Amino acid sequence: MVMHMNKIQMSLRSAILAAGLSAGLMPVAVLCQTTNVPSRPYVWQNVKVVAGGFIPGIIFNTKQPGLVYCRTDIGSSYKWDSRAKRWLPLTDWCGDSNLHGTESLATDPVDPNRLYLAQGMYSRDPAAIFRSMDQGKTFQVINVPFHMGGNESGRGVGERLAIDPNDNNILYFGSRHDGLWISKDTALTWNKVENFPVKGGGTPPEGGDFFRGGRGAGLSFVVFDPATGTPGKPTGTIYVGATDRGEAQLYQSTNAGEAWQPVPGQPTNFVPIHAAFDTQGVLYLVYDNGVGPNGITDGAVWKFNPRNGAWTDITPVTDTNRPPGGYGGLGVDLRNPGTLVVASLNRRGVDNGDRIYRTIDGGNTWKDISAKTRRDPSASPYLFWGRSEPSLGWWMATLAIDPFDSNHVCYATGATLWNTDDIHNADLDKETHWSVWAEGIEETAVMELASPPAGAHLISAFGDIGGFTHNDLKVSPRDGMHLHPLFTTTSSLDFAQKNPKIVIRSGSPVRDFPDRGPLSYSLDGGHHWKPFSLGGTNTTGRRGGGGSQGGGVGTGPVILSADGSVFMSTVGTVKISTNRGATWIPVQGFPSGVRPVADRFNPAKFYGLNVADGKIYRSTDGGATFTTNDVTGLTVTNGAGMRLLAVPGREGDLWLYGHSLLYHSTDGGASFTPLANPPDISTLGFGKAARRNGYPALYIAGSANGQQGLFRSDNTGVTWARINDDQHQWGNRFRCIAGDPRIYGRVYVGTDGRGIFYGDIGK
Repeated sequence: MVMHMNKIQMSLRSAILAAGLSAGLMPVAVLCQTTNVPSRPYVWQNVKVVAGGFIPGIIFNTKQPGLVYCRTDIGSSYKWDSRAKRWLPLTDWCGDSNLHGTESLATDPVDPNRLYLAQGMYSRDPAAIFRSMDQGKTFQVINVPFHMGGNESGRGVGERLAIDPNDNNILYFGSRHDGLWISKDTALTWNKVENFPVKGGGTPPEGGDFFRGGRGAGLSFVVFDPATGTPGKPTGTIYVGATDRGEAQLYQSTNAGEAWQPVPGQPTNFVPIHAAFDTQGVLYLVYDNGVGPNGITDGAVWKFNPRNGAWTDITPVTDTNRPPGGYGGLGVDLRNPGTLVVASLNRRGVDNGDRIYRTIDGGNTWKDISAKTRRDPSASPYLFWGRSEPSLGWWMATLAIDPFDSNHVCYATGATLWNTDDIHNADLDKETHWSVWAEGIEETAVMELASPPAGAHLISAFGDIGGFTHNDLKVSPRDGMHLHPLFTTTSSLDFAQKNPKIVIRSGSPVRDFPDRGPLSYSLDGGHHWKPFSLGGTNTTGRRGGGGSQGGGVGTGPVILSADGSVFMSTVGTVKISTNRGATWIPVQGFPSGVRPVADRFNPAKFYGLNVADGKIYRSTDGGATFTTNDVTGLTVTNGAGMRLLAVPGREGDLWLYGHSLLYHSTDGGASFTPLANPPDISTLGFGKAARRNGYPALYIAGSANGQQGLFRSDNTGVTWARINDDQHQWGNRFRCIAGDPRIYGRVYVGTDGRGIFYGDIGK
C-alpha cells in the first residue's frame, strides 16, 4: 500500500516523541515504494553515432542470399536487415550482464532460419547458448556447462561454434577452458567429447583468465569439410584449432568424431586462429604467435590440401625486414576457388599500419590493395579522428566475402565495419571504394552524460571514441568527436548550470595529435574546445590515428561552479582556478579523499561529504575555503562507493546514494533524511519536473523489488515506476543516466556495450 509522505512523517514523529527522543536529532525516514508498470510505456531509441565498435566476427549464411550476422564483444550480436539497410540488435531483451557478450555465432547452412549464439562475456560467470528457429526473432536460452569469454583475449578467433553442414542437428563448440563439446539435438543438450586430445583446464581463477599469464585461449575454431559427407549423415572430416601450447595446434577427425589426431606436417611455431575451406576442398589457415587482438608480433598464412596432405606457406609478406605483426581476418571466395583476402594484425604505427592483401591464385602471389582503397566515413564522421581521411583500421580480426557476390567484401576494425561492392577493381589495379556498413550498430561504452538547460540537448563522454555533442539525436554529429584535444576515453564531464555554454571534460589524450592534454573546456556548449592543464600534470596520452585505446591519465574529475567562473580540480590536493586553468590555488580546509560537488544554483557554494566521520564540508566563497560541521541523519559508516549529487536549480539540495541507501538533504548537507526501502541504485540523475515549479524527476538505474532496470520518480523518491520493459534491458549494463531538463519524461541512458539510449513517454 502506498502512503502519503506526510502521514508517514507524522506517524514516525509521534513514535519518536513518545520515546522521549528529540525529533530534531533523528530525521524522519521517507518510505520508498516501487511499481513495476509505468503510467505510460516508454519508447526507446539509440542516440545515433553509428559508432560500430569492435566486431570480432562477420558470418554470412551460405544458403540464403543477403542473410548475414555479426558479433561484438560487449554489445551482443546483430542481423543485417537488407530492406531497412541497417543492423538489427538481437538480444536487447537479455537482462543478464554476462550473457550480453557473444563468444561465437553460427547460422545454419541447411535451414537458414536456425541461428545459434554462444553467449558469455567473461569466463568466471555462467554461459549459455541462445537458440533461434526464426533468424533471431525469438530465442530459447540453454544453459551450458562450459565457460566463454566474449570480451577476453582471443575473442577475434573462430568461429568456435559450428553446425555440421550435412547433419544440421549436430553442433560442436570449441571452448576456452573446457575442451570440445558436441550437441546432437540442435543445441538442446551438450556432452563433452571425451576422446578429444585437448581436455581444457577448467574454470579460470576468480577475477582473471588463463591467457593473462601468457597461455592461449583454448580451442579457436571448428571447421567441417563438407565434401566428406552426404546430406542426412554426419560429416566425416572435421578440423579443430587449439591455441594452448601442447602436442599440436591443429587436430582432425576423419570418421565423424569417433577418433581425433594431430594433422601431419602442420606448422609448429604458431597457433591457428582462423580456418576456412574453398569449394575445391583446400583449407586455408591463419597462424599467429598469440591469440590477439593485441600482443601479436608475428604470423603466417598457410593452405592445406587434405587430398594429398600437402602444406604450403602462402604468407603475403615474408621478407626479413617485414614489420612486426601477424594476420587477422580471412575471407575465402566460395565462387572463385583460390581467391581470398587476409588482413594484417597489430601493425599499428608501423608502415602506415595494418594492411589488406588479396590473391586470386591460391596465395602464389598477393597484392596489397590498401593504398588504393577509398573510404567514405560520412555515415560515421568521427572516423576521421581529427585527420584528413580515416585510417584503414586496426584489430581487423574478421574479414568476409559474400558467398553470393564475390564483389562484396567486408571487414571489421576496432571501431567499425567497412564494405565494398567493387573488390574486383583491385585485380585491375584500380581503386576500391569502401563505405561504413554499421548503421544500427552502437557497440560502445558510455562514461558520462550531460543534458544542459540550453544549447545541445546531449553532451557525452565515451570510452575509446572520446565524446560528442548532439544537436540532433538522430544524426551522427557532423563534426565528429570532440577535438582540441582529442581524447580516446573521456572520463569526466561537467557544465555550468547557470551558464551552460561553459562545459569541461577530462580524459586520456591522443599523444600524437596537436593540442595535447588531459583537460579541455568549451565556451559554446560543447562545439569547440580549448585545452588547459593543472600545471605539472602528466599530459602524455596514447598513440592515436584511429587505433587508440582508452584509459585515464590521472587527472581526475574537474567540476564547475554554477556560473562556470570557478574550475575545481579533484585530483590530489583540491584546487581552484578562476582564470580557466591559467593558474591554480589550493583550497583551504578540504580533506583529501573526499570528492567535492558544486551547488547547482549558487555559484559561491561547494560541498564535500565525509561519510566515514559524518562531516560536511562547505564553501561559500567559490571553493577558496571550506568550513566543517557535523551531519545529522547519516547512519552510514563506510562511504566507499557512495555518491553525492547536487540538484539542478535548487540551492543546498543534495542526494546521497549507494549501498542500497538513499538520503536527501535540503539544507546544504547539515542534515540528511533517509528514504526507507529505497531501490538499489547504481546511477542517479535528474530531469524536468512533472508539474510546473515541481521537484525535478529522479531517474535511476538499479533494482527494485528484485527487478533490475530503469526507474523514474516524480515525487522525490517516494514511489518509483519502472520505465524500461523486458524487451529493452540491454544486459542491465548501465554506466550513467541523465534526465532532460527541458522535456518531461525524457531520459538518456549510457550503457556498457549498446551506446546511448534516449527514452520518451509513449503517446
